Amino acid sequence: METVARIRSDFSEKFGIPRQSGLVPEIRSRIVFEPKFRHPDAVRGIEGFSHLWLLWLFSENQPSDGRLTVRPPRLGGNERRGVFATRSPFRPNGIGLSCVKLESVDYDSPDSPALIVSGADLLDGSPIVDIKPYLPFTDSHPDALFGFAEGALSHRLSVTFENGCAEVLNDETKKAVANLLSLDPRPSYQDDEMRIYGMKYAGYEIKFTVSGQTLTVISVTPA
Repeated sequence: METVARIRSDFSEKFGIPRQSGLVPEIRSRIVFEPKFRHPDAVRGIEGFSHLWLLWLFSENQPSDGRLTVRPPRLGGNERRGVFATRSPFRPNGIGLSCVKLESVDYDSPDSPALIVSGADLLDGSPIVDIKPYLPFTDSHPDALFGFAEGALSHRLSVTFENGCAEVLNDETKKAVANLLSLDPRPSYQDDEMRIYGMKYAGYEIKFTVSGQTLTVISVTPA
């Protein structure tokens, strides 16, 4: 395989990235093709699709050690599941799969054509090895079962901003940050109300605490 494109996103580190694509639609990212594929012919007809599948590589993870089970964070990190029954990034082959919404195609910039997408869950610079259109008549299965992941749907925190933190962010970034944090980026086994957590997003260092079901942003500073 060869890298066909790389994503430019507001995530400069792994902590805080949504665990699945599409959970935070406010996230905007740019897919920039490698020079070999940077040609309008490579994306001819893509505007007719609303969503895309991205196949990409977990470039910042350590190689799998061959274990057949992993500890999903949403199960508290203490309960093992088969690696092929999870979407853990620690796999025999570090391949990620994400469904994103295609917002537009930029044909006017020096790196064009570039794809503007929303809802991506990729670290900035992640290599993309393929892009395919999402087809609702075959890719959507409304009656599919959630398995042990069903409980993750209902886990959302209430997010509040203290000390004027909200005023530091523009409306779009504030909405994205609030949605991101409501997903609870902490590992499930961490529940220390005195601990101050930090994540980087959109050029900011965001620090917060969690008490019960409430996450409180206590500072927002340039990263």
